[in-house]
Amino acid sequence: METEFPERYLTLGLKIAYYRKKAGYTQEVFAELVGKSVNFIAQVEGTGTVRGVSLETLFKIASVLNIPPAKVLEDD
Repeated sequence: METEFPERYLTLGLKIAYYRKKAGYTQEVFAELVGKSVNFIAQVEGTGTVRGVSLETLFKIASVLNIPPAKVLEDD
């Protein structure tokens, strides 16, 4: 994926991974709850790839993790 903001996508993925682990979900369980493949979740969370998510998917991820969607988009 070509983007002007690769670091923002990587940070998004790292935050999703952080909150997923904090919630106690494996990628496999999390993928099933979100309705995506394990490969998709691995690509989003991975530091070697830039993978975007739709707003619909972002809202589903936040819902499963019980966090506001903005949590994974905020700059720390």
